[in-house]
Amino acid sequence: MQVKPAGGWAGLAALLGLLLVLCAASVSLGAGQLSFDALRGGPEAERAWRLLLVSRVPRTLALLLAGMSLAVAGLIMQMLVRNRYVEPSTAGTVESATLGILVVTLVAPDTPVIGKMLTATAFALAGTLLFLALLRRVPLRTPFIVPLIGLILGGVIHAATTFVAVRYDLLQSLHAWTTGDFSGVLRGRYELLWIGLGLTLAAYLAADRYTVAGMGREFAANLGLNHARLMLAGLLIVSAISAVVVVTAGSIPFLGLIVPNAVSLLLGDNMRRAIPWVAILGGVFVLACDIVGRLLIHPYEIPLGTVVGVVGSALFLWLLHGRRNRHA
Repeated sequence: MQVKPAGGWAGLAALLGLLLVLCAASVSLGAGQLSFDALRGGPEAERAWRLLLVSRVPRTLALLLAGMSLAVAGLIMQMLVRNRYVEPSTAGTVESATLGILVVTLVAPDTPVIGKMLTATAFALAGTLLFLALLRRVPLRTPFIVPLIGLILGGVIHAATTFVAVRYDLLQSLHAWTTGDFSGVLRGRYELLWIGLGLTLAAYLAADRYTVAGMGREFAANLGLNHARLMLAGLLIVSAISAVVVVTAGSIPFLGLIVPNAVSLLLGDNMRRAIPWVAILGGVFVLACDIVGRLLIHPYEIPLGTVVGVVGSALFLWLLHGRRNRHA
């Protein structure tokens, strides 16, 4: 007899409906007169439609794509590292991507965006591999040591990046890369995020392999899988997604940590079953935080990275406390 997962298709459909509602709210927020002009006709309608298609819709799509891809990237990293407290912002991956962008800005400032993304991906992958190398050399008596090592590594990389940015008068640019802010997203400046969606779909197609890889090297080898190749491919997906988001709008902390943990409490560790939930819930979480940031001090707005950082850190501490009580 097949056991249906908790929540089932009805729960997934309800979550998808909430996502669509939030997308509509994000597009229409603060655009009441704009929407009225678009429906009224005439020259004003053409201008209103242009603003909606150039600014409002791209921003919503960028939020949706970033939230979905980063949440799935966090899930992949947790499966490969076999630790529930790891994600790109707690493993030095995002900080390494930021360092890559800074380096290419100093060495070749005229590099196109795709070149910056590829450089940031290479640096992010190198930083993640360094994180894994450190894990092999440190005795891991508790699972809480793993994110602590990642946070320390990320802090060291960020400190070095800040030093170089101050020396070459690029601190303002560094702040833009490290604070997730979608207020400046326009058509023509977010399209790289579709790469993140493609990588998310690739992860879904290989979900069963990553589920097996998460059970350990020996288990994967017994089933005829190349564990090292799976690890490298998975980390490359995580690094590319992190680089794309950082290049487009800056870093979004804790997203890849909170969402996969919430889904794992509901569905367990089957990656193929969890990825649709993680992707949709990631989009919901990011859109909700962005709407809150736009409403709290309206007509001004709080950057998305700040809102997610506050909410995510609180939820992270709650997860640590809850898991520690279970282990006690």
